Amino acid sequence: MAINIIKENCKGCTLCVKACPFDAIDMVDKIAVINEKCTVCKQCVPACKFDAIEADEADAPAAASDLSAYKHVWVYAEQRGGAIMNVALELIGEGRRLAREIGPDTKVYAVLVGDKVEGLAQECFEYGADGAYVVEDALLSTYTTDGYTKVFTDLIGERKPEIVLFGATHIGRDLAPRVAARLNTGLTADCTRLDIKVSSYIDYAQKYTTQDTSDLDPASEDHGLKQTRPAFGGNLMATILTPYTRPQMATVRPGVMTRRERQAGAAGEVVKVAPALSAQDIRTQVVEVVKSAKELVSLTDADLICSGGRGVGGPEGFGLIEEFAKKVGGVVGSSRAAVDSGWIDHSHQVGQTGTTVKPKIYFACGISGAIQHLAGMQGSDIIVAINKDPDAPIFEVADFGIVGDLYKVIPEIMKAWDSMTVPS
Repeated sequence: MAINIIKENCKGCTLCVKACPFDAIDMVDKIAVINEKCTVCKQCVPACKFDAIEADEADAPAAASDLSAYKHVWVYAEQRGGAIMNVALELIGEGRRLAREIGPDTKVYAVLVGDKVEGLAQECFEYGADGAYVVEDALLSTYTTDGYTKVFTDLIGERKPEIVLFGATHIGRDLAPRVAARLNTGLTADCTRLDIKVSSYIDYAQKYTTQDTSDLDPASEDHGLKQTRPAFGGNLMATILTPYTRPQMATVRPGVMTRRERQAGAAGEVVKVAPALSAQDIRTQVVEVVKSAKELVSLTDADLICSGGRGVGGPEGFGLIEEFAKKVGGVVGSSRAAVDSGWIDHSHQVGQTGTTVKPKIYFACGISGAIQHLAGMQGSDIIVAINKDPDAPIFEVADFGIVGDLYKVIPEIMKAWDSMTVPS
């Protein structure tokens, strides 16, 4: 696909230059010229009043029928130290829901990559996977970008999944875009919602390609993955489709999806895959794995979180928040404002640019309730807001709101905590 300038129609009015959000149009001798910054967003096409700009879709993939070869939903079952990451288990449940929406013949497969990882397949089955692809090799014992990218690319090219989901972990964010680039397909990062849009392949082909549709089965369906994620700083939600290529790929942040209830003893299909991988395929060598010496904050798994914001007044204010968290058996969280001010480490940050959490109880102490923060914690079972400002946005999502000085309110809560009943 490309943007073309019809020179004989161009009047040099510069309307297209003003409409382009990427500075991709230059004026040369009063004629518009598309430069290398063009992303084919097509904003310039309706802006031109002289029919001097057209979008050439001849380069769009024409073989719509080829997409029908892609079946099933895959989830990267990321594991570390012999344990599957929680986000992977959440995505297996979400993948199962998507598979059932597509149709009864669609299955969800967990993809286990590593060395001696077959034993983890049973846990995947118990959380909703119909099957598991197990890719084992000594060269995969430690994550490397080259090794895992090659294995995933080869496996997808051979087995052709319709949808592939990754957790938006450090590894997932490194691996997913590289796989997508090699497969020449799209990737939507940090999704907060996934749905299936079903349409016929004939409608798809007529809308997106130049293919002759006479040989397509009228009953055949294209299952478009509607990938929704925050955009423009969380001020709106964008829903993205991948109409031209397969697989459809997305990363999802930990804590966004709900983990399916575990079904002990559930069975599934194990498919062992021997990777075509050699040491020459891996350009980096892992000499040593050094775990961080600092205490790690497990916000994702916490049942109770005590978060502080700008209202705590300074870094010393988090001393009270930490004392509060110890008293109630929780962990310390924070807003972005507190992190940006240098009052607490980023590992404690809750929100769109931090960690998404779903605890049983979330205490928001001195947090006003910016939309970016709300996006990361509004799925909590119970939200308790403590703030001096009665008009703070946090009270709109809170189950319980306390208007007052947190330095007076929190000590009173700690005094009464031992006699309270915490929801199970």
